[in-house]
Amino acid sequence: QVQLVESGGGLVQPGGSLRLSCAPSGSIFGIGAMAWYRQAPGKQRELVAGISRGGSTNYADSVKGRFTISRDNAKNTVYLQMNSLQAEDTAVYYCNMVQYAGPGYWGQGTQVTVSS
Repeated sequence: QVQLVESGGGLVQPGGSLRLSCAPSGSIFGIGAMAWYRQAPGKQRELVAGISRGGSTNYADSVKGRFTISRDNAKNTVYLQMNSLQAEDTAVYYCNMVQYAGPGYWGQGTQVTVSS
């Protein structure tokens, strides 16, 4: 069964940067929107950023101007460039891909910890 594989998480100091990547473990088809979500301890999962197949983007207010979402349609891969990271950005980050006619896909999550 195809899964989404995330990479790029880790420990970074406040003000630092990380780049997350998410790619499928096999072939997938009919992918529309892609997105990144995050879940901090004791909190609900929240949308961080989304991108349509055509490249339109939307961001949570808390990350606007600091995070950039992008995608490679040929590779069905989505990225999240995170700059000026803050302690409040600490969470498990999940990627999501919507299928036009299917259940879609979720990644297994990658930990991002912002701490000095």
